[in-house]
Parts: sequence; C-alpha cells; structure tokens
Amino acid sequence: MAMLILAAPLALTACAGAAEPPPAQGASRTGPEPARPAQGGPAQRGEASFYHDKFHGRTMANGETFDQNSDSAASKTLPLGTKAQVKNLENGRTATVTIEDRGPFVDGRVVDVSKSTARKLDMVEDGTAPVEVRPLRNN
Repeated sequence: MAMLILAAPLALTACAGAAEPPPAQGASRTGPEPARPAQGGPAQRGEASFYHDKFHGRTMANGETFDQNSDSAASKTLPLGTKAQVKNLENGRTATVTIEDRGPFVDGRVVDVSKSTARKLDMVEDGTAPVEVRPLRNN
C-alpha cells in the first residue's frame, strides 16, 4: 500500500508534460519577425524576366497588390522591403526596385520585375535580359 501511495504522485508527474519555456529576450510568441531589408551586400548576376500581365492586381508575398506600373520586383533570396538596383548588362540601363514578392522560379533567373521596370531596362521585347542585382544601402 505504501508503494502505491509513493508511485501515484510519480506517475501523475510523468504524465504532466513539460511547461513551455518562455520566449528568448526580445522574441515574440506571435511568429517570426519579418525579414529586415538588406543593407547593401554582394551583387547577384543572372537573368531577369518580367511579370506576365495576368499577375496585375494579385497579392504579392508582402500582402500588397501587384501593380505592373510600379517598380516592384521578386527575388528568392533578398528580404522583402529591400531596395535594389537592377542593371541590364546588355545595354547598361538601370532601375531601382523594391523587393515585394518571391520568385522567379525558373533556373538561372535572379529577379522578376514589373513591366514598368522592364521598359526602363529596355527588355520588354526580348522578355529576359542578363542583369546584375545590387541591394542598396540606406533603404
């Protein structure tokens, strides 16, 4: 009987489970903090493409509505909110974009730009262009 009295609290304690540890200092339980915009950094080289007209008016990764007349862009690696300079390596034209979406999901492509930006880079006719994408400091 004494053994049963000692074993009961032990069994209840084992079934209780561990309490959730408190969040680390400065952390939140509401989810991960949004990525901070890049502050400069190395340039990426590859192909750029531009959004098809069917994406105009759709929601981007940052929750905003995509506008073909804006200077929005998509990157797989740069944090949302990053401002970057895109340079067309064939003609030297440049445009400043804000990374607001994710993509492109085609091998070799490093950025998708809006049609407005594609016009500034003079790449609408070809559809793609070799580019250098450089995150800008002081976003």
